[in-house]
Order: sequence, then C-alpha cells, then structure tokens
Amino acid sequence: MVPQGYESPDSGRRRGILFDVDGTLIDSSYIHTISWWGAFRQQGYDIPMASIHHFVGMGGDRLVDNLLPGDRDKSLDSEIMASHAALYASHWPALRRFDGAKELLAQCHAVGLAVALASSARNQDLEVMKATLDADAFIDAATSANDAEESKPSPDILSAALEALGVEAADAVFVGDAVWDMKAAAALGIPAIGVTCGGVNAAELREAGAVEVYEGPRDLLDNLVASAVGRLLSPAS
Repeated sequence: MVPQGYESPDSGRRRGILFDVDGTLIDSSYIHTISWWGAFRQQGYDIPMASIHHFVGMGGDRLVDNLLPGDRDKSLDSEIMASHAALYASHWPALRRFDGAKELLAQCHAVGLAVALASSARNQDLEVMKATLDADAFIDAATSANDAEESKPSPDILSAALEALGVEAADAVFVGDAVWDMKAAAALGIPAIGVTCGGVNAAELREAGAVEVYEGPRDLLDNLVASAVGRLLSPAS
C-alpha cells in the first residue's frame, strides 16, 4: 500500500531515487577530511583541513590533483590514496548513520521508488557503510568506484546507478551533500536535492545546482511529499 499523500508511479514508468552516501546518509565527511589530512602529512604536505573538506565528495584522484602542487612527483599519489584508505578504515567502528537515514530509505521504497546508493567509495568502504545503514531491504542497487571510469563531478557513478535500476534520468532524483554531487546530477539533467549535514552550506549547494536543500535525512523525510521526491511521484491533491 502506498502511504497517504502519494499516488503510485505510472505502471509503465519506473522511477528512482539515487543517494550519495558519505556525508549524506553516513556522518563521515569530516572523518574523510582528517584521513586525507593525515595521508598528506605522511608525504610532507601540510594542507589545511578546511581546504580538504571543500573537495570531499570529489573522487580521490581528483581531490589529490586539486590540492597538491602540479609539479609534484605524481607517482606518489597512489601512496597518498592508499594511506587515506587505511586511515579511513581505522574509523570504520565509529561510523554512524544520520538520524532518519534508514527511515528515509524505507519511505522511498514504500512509495514505489527504486532506490540506489550512488557512491564513489571503494567497495570495502561501501560494504561497511551499507552495514551501518542497516537498510538492505530498501536498497535496489549500489555503485562503488569500480563502476565508473571517472569520479565525481563526472556523472559516471550516477549513470551506473541509473543503469542498475533500469531508470531514465528524467524519472529520477538525486540526494547529495557536496557541490560535486550537484554538478554530477546537473550533467545528466537529474534534479538534485542538497543536504547540509555533510558540512557544505545551502548557498553553495544551490549555486552548484541543488533544486532544494534540507538539513539532513530527517528533514527531507519530514518534508518528502512537498519535495522533489514527492513531485516525482505526482502527489495526490
């Protein structure tokens, strides 16, 4: 049964919702920030955390390239990314889902949407985050870095998630916390909902293309009928 306030999607059209995970459903943006900070320091680079946080949500290869000097020894980039991965993994036990994250996934599933996690995380990290979400029953597909040739803000991850769901871009919405999420969605013409729980303010998210912005999963869940998600489902009058 579709919850009150919604109409079932047209029988011939499969509609979907894509979620970024880090900083959107899982409280991990600042854990990534400090892990990158530590990885850079191991190679002698003292990069301010505020600068690092700005690029969290972008693929690791792009993040490194944006933050380090262009004339560096790029053969060491792989070591930096491996160090980040190891430091981040040390924080796995501390990962927590945001308030309302599991319930938001459940509600999207209940109203008839196909649900995908459109993450550019490593497979190992994604599996840990899925366990933290404890919402596999409401998730139809999940992507990782292995599913994209290019990382965000390239839309490859979102394209892979759409393909996995069997949903067209015109029949989807995307939820993310980073400027790079908004840009990736815009490249495919997917309406993007921003959340500020990852540490990026609403003005930046709107400037990057967010059609609306919420504080986090709980706020979006509480306003779901009136949101771009509700409009996708043609809410009942």
